[in-house]
Amino acid sequence: MLFAFRWQRAIWLPVLLLATAGDLSAAEPVSYARQVQPLLAARCFACHGPDDAESSLALHEQDASRAETDSGMAAIVPGEPDESELVRRIASTDEFERMPPEGEPLTPDEIALLRQWVAEGAEYEKHWAFLPPEAQPVPEVKQTSWVANPIDAFVLAKLEAAGLEPSPPASKRTLVRRVYYDITGLPPTQDEIDAFMADDRPDAYEHLVDQLLASPKYGEKWARHWLDVVRYAESNSFERDATKPYVWKYRDYVIRSLNEDKPYDQFVREQIAGDELDQVTTETMTATGYYRLGTWDDEPADPLQSRYDDMDNIVSTTAQGFLGLTVGCARCHDHKIDPIPQADYYSMLSFFADVTPYAPRRADPKIYSLHDCSGPEQAERRKQIENQIAEIKTSQYELEQLAISKLPAPEQRRSETEHRQEVLDEHLQENLDASDFATYSQLSKQATELARQLADDSNQPEYVLSLAVCHTELEPTHIMLRGNPHVPGDEVEPRFPTLFGDDLPQIPAMGEGARSSGRRRVLADWIASDDNMLTGRVITNRVWQHHFGRGIVRSASNFGQLGTPPTHPELLDWLTAYLVQHDWHLKPLHRLILTSNTYRMTSTATPEGLATDPANDLLWRFDMRRLTAEEIRDTILQVSGQLNTKLYGPSVYPKLSQEVLATQSQPGKDWYTSSEHDAARRSIYLHIKRSLIVPELSLFDFPETEFSCEARFNTTQAAQALSLLHSEFMQRQAKYLAKRVKSEAGEQLDDQVTHALTLTLGRPADEPSVTAGLALIDTFRTKHGLDHDEALRQYCLMVMNLNEFVYLD
Repeated sequence: MLFAFRWQRAIWLPVLLLATAGDLSAAEPVSYARQVQPLLAARCFACHGPDDAESSLALHEQDASRAETDSGMAAIVPGEPDESELVRRIASTDEFERMPPEGEPLTPDEIALLRQWVAEGAEYEKHWAFLPPEAQPVPEVKQTSWVANPIDAFVLAKLEAAGLEPSPPASKRTLVRRVYYDITGLPPTQDEIDAFMADDRPDAYEHLVDQLLASPKYGEKWARHWLDVVRYAESNSFERDATKPYVWKYRDYVIRSLNEDKPYDQFVREQIAGDELDQVTTETMTATGYYRLGTWDDEPADPLQSRYDDMDNIVSTTAQGFLGLTVGCARCHDHKIDPIPQADYYSMLSFFADVTPYAPRRADPKIYSLHDCSGPEQAERRKQIENQIAEIKTSQYELEQLAISKLPAPEQRRSETEHRQEVLDEHLQENLDASDFATYSQLSKQATELARQLADDSNQPEYVLSLAVCHTELEPTHIMLRGNPHVPGDEVEPRFPTLFGDDLPQIPAMGEGARSSGRRRVLADWIASDDNMLTGRVITNRVWQHHFGRGIVRSASNFGQLGTPPTHPELLDWLTAYLVQHDWHLKPLHRLILTSNTYRMTSTATPEGLATDPANDLLWRFDMRRLTAEEIRDTILQVSGQLNTKLYGPSVYPKLSQEVLATQSQPGKDWYTSSEHDAARRSIYLHIKRSLIVPELSLFDFPETEFSCEARFNTTQAAQALSLLHSEFMQRQAKYLAKRVKSEAGEQLDDQVTHALTLTLGRPADEPSVTAGLALIDTFRTKHGLDHDEALRQYCLMVMNLNEFVYLD
């Protein structure tokens, strides 16, 4: 995803600048944040920005831009473009004084843009996301009958202003498939479709939405969206890519939290400071597994650099995931675009000063990262058993040494090596008297019985991967010059980013015996505050994104000035207020979105819409989308009758080919193939090994897990078709589907074809499709010599390759 982000940024600025040309008109004021600032950043900041101020001119701040330059001229005179040196120099035809001195000159449209901006006063207004959300009135619209809830009014107001009509409502059959996938990630069964189609109540759809939101499948679907954001995987990456123990419990924590409709602000606090809350529980400790999800190098060439790389991963993920801010570049220098100085980055990092590494170098993660959540009685019982075993071992050791002392010197020396047990097996009994050997044997029996008790499930520790141990002696946090941890600069204290304008945080003093610094609790409370201007907007936008395929802000983890401006900023603020008013519960927000007429529109395009708004930014129709990787795999398992719907628990390992296993540095290492029944669980439960993503997921745009993923790419490439046609997984599922079709439809071939189409596409099979299916099966049998069962299997395979099967209308 890192390379993809760089590519996106590289093309974004030119595209934006081209777009500004069409925005120039005297009737529309120029936007500094949307039009001017990206242009200045792209063409001017290298010499006149936060790092350099050649000729005493800096253009990244309003006061600096007004200052007199070395030439004695004012670069910007507000309201007077003809007196502004900036305007004169960018428009000059003299190549020796024209700015910028390198690269192509500014285009006429870009010059006109800056001239108009100066004429209007050259105001450096704040970026929209850096202003607190304002209470937005629901707009007045003409077509009031189309408004099912306030969302529709906000959308319709923009459509009416653009002279567009909203698309008609989708059919009930289209809608039921759409909402099942959006909430549960699975298609409706035929019985579920029939039940909805037969429900004549005027609020039948609303009842369906409530039913689906109450389903545990909702959490299984929506947890994956959050796992993308927090770069969830179950291994360390790097060459050995060892498995992280118990990391699946964090995944289950997310699923349960969503199913219980845990308030999002609580969800935030538990992950950032679950070990510092007033009530620390197994659940809140599991939530701090958030800190253990990143990559970890077990043998770094530069341990200090690796440590700060790990901390950067936490800081960047926290900023992007919760706040929609990209702060990573401020690790090395002041942010070039957003008002995030380098000092702010390290002040934010200092909130995490007590976070220990995943594990000591090449050591067991149990030391820092496994917390035993067993109850006190269980822990005490286990401690007693362990003490008894230790006492027995001590007594046995004394008897062993007594016997060894009677051995010849060579055998005594051998007992001091790894061959000690061999020496004891050969000589113990003959060198102890009968009474001592009987005692030794009795002790061995007792030790075996105690070990059995210790291994009993009731006495096992309840480990969770978490922030189990914290640093209690905190070292000062320094700004690292150019991001180099070997060159520390000024010391900084915990402080919220200055762009928020909040008071300095009050960090409580560490009491005697404290296990952590308390800093993360302060940070968590600030992020989860009702007054934080970004947190509510960011999660509201993410919910919208996964219902409509893109957010109101398309750059869902970047609300800064390099991000994409919101298409409906007033709607985003109104929905954010709605979320907070509903105590941060996400299910009411889901319900509001899903019951809007905006969501229920058809995806059919109109000539007027395509001509006026081809990208559908105004939401005049619903956007068709391809199913996600998980939805495709889970749907195939469901229609074939093989889906295992078991909830929660350790991850499963589907069977992989030797060719896939061979892609690891140690082929097949740590891949424990599950039974076919277990491997048929939903994709959320598949083991996610960073160096070995299951092909059914990786081929359909499963994200890279090293960094936070705001949105998945949606590619169409040959390997997808090859996998859907030829993979062992698809061949096997086609066999199961054919067996199911034959069992449920009977022996008549036309009934089998009809049933196969109905099962896979969720609609009645039309006559042309049945006729084409019968013809294809006949070709399989007559031209290729396949028997009936194999011909039906090949037909079922074909049906699962139809566009209608993998695309959602």
